[in-house]
Amino acid sequence: MICAALAVVISYGLMCGQEKADSLPEVVVTGTGTERLLRNAPVQTEIISGKMLESYGGKNLEDILGGLTASFAFSEGDMGSQMQLGGLGNSYILILIDGKRIHGDVGGENDLGLIDPNNIERIEIVKGAQSALYGSDAMAGVINIITKKHSGSGLYLENTTRYGSHNDLRQHDGVGLSWGKWTSYTNFQLQHTDGWKNTSREFAEAQVFEDSKTMTLNKYTNWQIAERLNFQPVKKLELYAEGMYYNKNINRPQNGTHPSCDVYTYDLMYRNASAGVGSKWTINDTDFLTLDVDWNKHAYYYKYTATTLSDGYDPMGNFTNYFPYFRGQKNLQSDQQRVMANLKGVFALPYSQTISAGLMYRYDYLKSPMRTVRGTVDDQSQAIYVQDEFNHVPWLNLTVGMRLNHNENYGYRFTPKISTMFALGDFRLRLGWSQGFKTPTTKELYYRYLHVMGATQFFNMGNTDLKAQTSNYYSAGLEYRGRKLTVSATLYRNVLDHMIALVNVPVSEIPKDVTSSYSGDGSGEVVARKYMNMEDARTMGVDVNLSYKMSKELTLGGNYSWLDTKAHQYDMKKHRLQNVTIDGAARSKWNAFVNWTHRFVPKYQLGVNLSTRGSSRRYYQNNGNGAPFQLWRLNTTHDIGLSGRPLAFRLNAGIDNIFNYVDRTMRPYHLGTNSSGITVYVGFNVKFNQGKKIKMREMKRSSDDEAVDD
Repeated sequence: MICAALAVVISYGLMCGQEKADSLPEVVVTGTGTERLLRNAPVQTEIISGKMLESYGGKNLEDILGGLTASFAFSEGDMGSQMQLGGLGNSYILILIDGKRIHGDVGGENDLGLIDPNNIERIEIVKGAQSALYGSDAMAGVINIITKKHSGSGLYLENTTRYGSHNDLRQHDGVGLSWGKWTSYTNFQLQHTDGWKNTSREFAEAQVFEDSKTMTLNKYTNWQIAERLNFQPVKKLELYAEGMYYNKNINRPQNGTHPSCDVYTYDLMYRNASAGVGSKWTINDTDFLTLDVDWNKHAYYYKYTATTLSDGYDPMGNFTNYFPYFRGQKNLQSDQQRVMANLKGVFALPYSQTISAGLMYRYDYLKSPMRTVRGTVDDQSQAIYVQDEFNHVPWLNLTVGMRLNHNENYGYRFTPKISTMFALGDFRLRLGWSQGFKTPTTKELYYRYLHVMGATQFFNMGNTDLKAQTSNYYSAGLEYRGRKLTVSATLYRNVLDHMIALVNVPVSEIPKDVTSSYSGDGSGEVVARKYMNMEDARTMGVDVNLSYKMSKELTLGGNYSWLDTKAHQYDMKKHRLQNVTIDGAARSKWNAFVNWTHRFVPKYQLGVNLSTRGSSRRYYQNNGNGAPFQLWRLNTTHDIGLSGRPLAFRLNAGIDNIFNYVDRTMRPYHLGTNSSGITVYVGFNVKFNQGKKIKMREMKRSSDDEAVDD
């Protein structure tokens, strides 16, 4: 299966474009924080272009990243995306929207539903902690979502509606206004699915139940409304204000037939909000200053569907394990808030140097009456960074950076970064080394909560004695970029010290004041787990990308990722270190595609995209490994333009999982993929732009060389 994929492995050529006379050279900003041509970026950067997003037709960010790159793996669940990059999980991956970090669960389980796929211009991916611009969350890498910029004058309207199997509805609406020095863009999105169940079999209490109601993916509905207002009082000064509100409800079926299986007497509610202001002062053609200040809130609740005795506070304010909640009542589980401020400057120096420097302040606040001893905790950190890009000779770029981090509990830490690129004709050689530093999250320090899985009750505990994590990342990449063929291979090694993970500990370590939170009467197994520092861990791998543009209409693409992980973990029962594979890691992942477009008449263009993705076995320490899989997908686009009018239409239709592969592994064992089998979908997009007349060529994005604003 891997060999078959490699035979077609020709990296989505749309992300590594060939230069064309009628398009602008592709620009990236994430690696250095300054605009650079992709071919000359000193930090290896992967691109998913707008053209590729349109031809693939992914319904959400998990779908897009899982299908268009080989480095990511997902296990979508109620609490978030459960994403991996290069063998490292959510808490090591920094997700940015236009350079600003997304806010999610303190454990790193970011809800990627916050990102509207219909508003993405392109995606830039930088692996490893290779840039001094980014802090603790970037040990595995950085994903920068570049949103669409709606320029022009007058009124801009856009509507996209997509409907598919399992009553899957995706709605996007955008309204843009421009008058004088003001511009406004309002974005609304809605996502809904009835969910699905791949199997009714569930293992609990040493027996298999055949009629479990537990869903593979639960029914949910989320919606979001966001606004961004820009004001340009003078030519060189831009000001903005933005805000967002997000609402998500997850419905979980009651499973009362078998009390030993997961029993849900509550649904989940998420309420997110954010607000921010900022400015950009363009000093001259090369120098500028930016200031961004933002506030984010992520809160989730239990909303009870039946009378439940649970942890709570009585009317006198006393904590009890048996407080009654009734149908319709809700109980706050956590309210996580964050305030961030960033000041950044970019300045051109003599001898072809560019300096980027900045200050960062971050304040985290967690309110969790049921899950922390004190009810609330907070944390503060600051950083100062500087990065210098040297371009003294055309064939050599050297970027050196340093970041001084400070945390109120863990003190100061200096992390250097260095990367270089040698250019010889169409060849590029890139080398990089960087250090990372990550303090424990408030969840890892203070959280304590009960997680029931079948007949087993896991009591998870924070640990205030945790050490900060550090890393050393090494990479070497070689790339050839011709007019039709692009080939690249990148070798990397990421070594982490004091990596934090949940480790089984004796039940006696559960605090005495919460022992009544679990059933110690012998009716089920009780497992105590505590966040602990591993002695060390390391990941290493190779990413291979190729692309070939056979003609103006036909492009072949694909990529392959090989990964090996090892960690030393202390076995509390045997009192010795043991070698383990990091949970969720797969040795091999791959994807490939064929994309064909043809304009039949001036006002109609057809696009056909056939793609496949797959993974070898995913390894886990408990509850079995995830089975290998390979899925195929067909997507078509139909563009209709009305010449001379400010209207354009697109019809999108496709089939996912063409060969109906379903992983029917019983619960609670791990799945290789939670795909439900064959699904079909259809979508319709209409755009109205008063500011300019949309022509057919504007419906077809530049295939591989799009310019991007920071």
